Amino acid sequence: MTRLPDSGWRRAEGMDRLMEALGAKNGMIRFVGGAVRDSLLGLPVKDVDCATRWRPEQSIDHIVAAGFKAIPTGLAHGTVTALLPSGPVEVTTLRRDLSTDGRHATVAFTDEWREDAARRDFTINALSADPLTGELFDYFGGLDDLHAGRVRFIGDPLQRIAEDHLRIMRFFRFHERFGHGDPDPDAMSACVARANDLMALSRERIADELLKLLGGANPAPTIRLMFDNGIFRPIIPEIDSNGVDNLSRLVPREGQSGTLPDGLRRLGALLPASPEIAVSIARRLKLSKAATRRLELSASGDSGPAHRLAYRYGNEVATDLLLRGDCDIESLDAAALTAWERPRLPLGGGELIAMGLRPGPVVAATLQQVERQWVEEGFPDGERVSVLAREAVDQALRSRQ
Repeated sequence: MTRLPDSGWRRAEGMDRLMEALGAKNGMIRFVGGAVRDSLLGLPVKDVDCATRWRPEQSIDHIVAAGFKAIPTGLAHGTVTALLPSGPVEVTTLRRDLSTDGRHATVAFTDEWREDAARRDFTINALSADPLTGELFDYFGGLDDLHAGRVRFIGDPLQRIAEDHLRIMRFFRFHERFGHGDPDPDAMSACVARANDLMALSRERIADELLKLLGGANPAPTIRLMFDNGIFRPIIPEIDSNGVDNLSRLVPREGQSGTLPDGLRRLGALLPASPEIAVSIARRLKLSKAATRRLELSASGDSGPAHRLAYRYGNEVATDLLLRGDCDIESLDAAALTAWERPRLPLGGGELIAMGLRPGPVVAATLQQVERQWVEEGFPDGERVSVLAREAVDQALRSRQ
């Protein structure tokens, strides 16, 4: 019998007390979803989710009785969050779908474990485990799929996608993370057939899944698979083969330079090198103003020394430009660039006036000229800045004669 490994998260402070309060001895609660899946693969567990036969109001009572704060995260869908010293644990009442429209589901509560597992998207996400013994419950062959590196829908893939169109994006994200080799043919065929369904989804949900996918270890092969099969056409038709090639080039350059994966940087690499197009797509995806601005600047194609780019655009955009450009990757110190603090020009307009300039626009223009030279020279000290200022002032005075 396969059992859940005795991972550290199962021994987290307060976990035993919570499981006891929620009736683990009587089969009232199980660990479910990603915590089970990732533990079986020996991966770090970020979020702990549980399913229970208790109704949400009863879950709250038991959590509070155990001495923990209970937050009614989503009572309509049966979810309560228990705040343990070690972090939050989501506790959700067993559910079955009453109706779905491709975006939302209306659910009813149940006490059948298999019925709850059947409404999950993929077999590898439908595994559950007894909190006390670690006994594994696998109703749909998820354990075999997990070991085989196969992401497979539960039931008819076309029907599962019709229930929630976002499952198309989730399929590719999970294939990138857990899949080995070619994707499951039935799942792939269904995703291609229903790709236009993505148009019915909110762009925020699409962006969230896409950025998660792009933040994976090596999303380039999966992104190429999506592009070749027309998955992006309904939502981001601007992505072309050049963008996929750019992503394939970027990912290893990140690794060679010691730069951490970044979904937004990789999205920028996928898009055409046009600030206007980048802004248009960012707004379509309802990205934040900061993310939109970063995509816009990163699409500028500016190049040059790392210090100049960082001074002009900030560390993040400078890193994006350098990795997407033609810089010598072996000379790029990513850690130093990330920690770099923008210096301040040790010169003000008053000093230029003291050197002979009259107040007005000429002061600002001369100050900018000094700043540009100061940046180009790598931020020399005050003595050199004084020389640059004197030269710039003399030039400005001569031009006015």
